[in-house]
Amino acid sequence: MEIKIGTRKSLLAMWQANHVKDALEAQGVHVTLLPIETKGDKVLDVSIAKIGSKGVFTEELEAMLESGEIDIAIHSAKDLPSELPAQFDILAFSAREKANDVLVSHNKSLGLKDSHAAFKIGTSSTRRIATLAHYFPNIETVEIRGNLQTRIGKMEAGHCDALLLAYAGVARMGYHGLINQELPLDIFTPAVGQGSLAVEIAISLSAEKKAKVRDIINDPTAEIILKCERAFLRKLKGGCSIPAFAYAHIDNGKLVLKAGIFSLNGKENVKKTMEGTIDSPAELGLKMGEFVLQHGGTEILAHINSALNRG
Repeated sequence: MEIKIGTRKSLLAMWQANHVKDALEAQGVHVTLLPIETKGDKVLDVSIAKIGSKGVFTEELEAMLESGEIDIAIHSAKDLPSELPAQFDILAFSAREKANDVLVSHNKSLGLKDSHAAFKIGTSSTRRIATLAHYFPNIETVEIRGNLQTRIGKMEAGHCDALLLAYAGVARMGYHGLINQELPLDIFTPAVGQGSLAVEIAISLSAEKKAKVRDIINDPTAEIILKCERAFLRKLKGGCSIPAFAYAHIDNGKLVLKAGIFSLNGKENVKKTMEGTIDSPAELGLKMGEFVLQHGGTEILAHINSALNRG
């Protein structure tokens, strides 16, 4: 059997695609990689929030899936829109890496230890900007986009003193030595899906290929927690550009979800922790989304969409 994998061209995206490729090849599958650039890779002078969150990193790969040019596309799960077009599906989620955000800097004296911390942090994430504004009001944030190496280069050029990044990407690229601080999940609750890879397919893919890839790549625990988190984001009708956060995990057989949303300036937030069953992960995510919407989230989202000119 041959599987053709589509992926973005960045070093991190290629690491992720090769991670899946290696797992498939270890089970006797012949794999071909097809790297491309997406809109999100090309447009680096505008924030993701203002480009629009839906399909920024996926549209071109989805066109290749639909045409049959590739069989599967590999994404960071956090980059996937909360709702996919009807002709596509997520076939598998990889085992989740540590989901924390990390503070990265060459200056080892810098840290987010208390609310008085004051230095310049580079990030393109509305969630991270809002979290910093809420808990660390003296921090100045600078818009920095691009792949991991580009962001580190901008930091080294003096655009900022430190970066806020996902642990998973930093670890996969071997930059452990630049991590100053692993940030707590209760304050820096991550983006939906952070730390896991998602395998996207066209639903027209052959049953044989679907079964083979899913059997090798899918992690059952990751699938449960990601279905829960993605259902929450879907209820909010949000993508990766809104300052929503969610982290699900399994504790003593119970599914636990902490989730919520910030206003863009970090002054307002709605958050909650709920428990559910591992048999109905999406149900818990939808319940959380309904709670957030009913307790101020609807108004926060309206202000966000207005500020981002999304109507």
